[in-house]
Amino acid sequence: MKFTKMHGCGNDYIYINGAAEQIPAEKKPELVRRLSDRHFGIGGDGVIFINPSEEADFEMEMYNADGSRAEMCGNGIRCVAKYVFDKRLTDRQEFTIISAGTVKHIVLTVENGKAVMAKVNMGRPELAAEKIPVLSEHETVIDEEIEAAGGVYRMTCVSMGNPHAVVFMDNVKDLEIERIGPYFENHERFPKRINTEFVRVIDKSNVEMRVWERGTGETLACGTGCCATVTACVLNGLTDRRITVHLLGGDIIVEWDETEDTIYMTGPAETVFEGEISID
Repeated sequence: MKFTKMHGCGNDYIYINGAAEQIPAEKKPELVRRLSDRHFGIGGDGVIFINPSEEADFEMEMYNADGSRAEMCGNGIRCVAKYVFDKRLTDRQEFTIISAGTVKHIVLTVENGKAVMAKVNMGRPELAAEKIPVLSEHETVIDEEIEAAGGVYRMTCVSMGNPHAVVFMDNVKDLEIERIGPYFENHERFPKRINTEFVRVIDKSNVEMRVWERGTGETLACGTGCCATVTACVLNGLTDRRITVHLLGGDIIVEWDETEDTIYMTGPAETVFEGEISID
């Protein structure tokens, strides 16, 4: 099976052309776990199949490293956009990609015939607790207390097509994320588990973020997490609507357009290497 290894700010996935590689649906979770293993496989935060679509120009079928399906990945969708352009599956710099039933509009920045950046219309952030989902006595969860990992934190919850809990703190560099992250991910208040962003506000235009992704663990970046973070920052009056999110793997620019009530995410996409692997 042919594959392409790509990353967006260090958030790395294995990309497979679903039209060329016909993998039965029931075999995909185990295959994903095998390919994602960084010691015995290719290594990655998960696997993304790029499929034909009737609802959009392309479909992104995304899996976490543990084989579970995921709804959306901001870094992943930028890499899908680069993949289809660089491999001439499209000659357009603007097109659409659907993931888990939601269509996103992409605009590429191209240099020397290759896509290097992508701006994604990520849509409107969902704040209704029941739709995220998060269990709460309130309709929205903004600066709400949660007990986890033996401590008390305050979180703001947002869905960007997948669920996020944003936790603000004074220091994220020394955070024991390997210990704390799993408590949030599997907390009883999150029926579908949760992606958790731990955020330090630097100033009105910059924040520092580390992320624990459900089904994967800590990653170097999370595009939807950046979008959720900006939403939480604005809701809590901490930043402007356009900010740079500084991640372990690089920077992503996110803007919450007040007029359109829409999140725009801009960031890089890079190809690491390509190859073939036996899946028998």
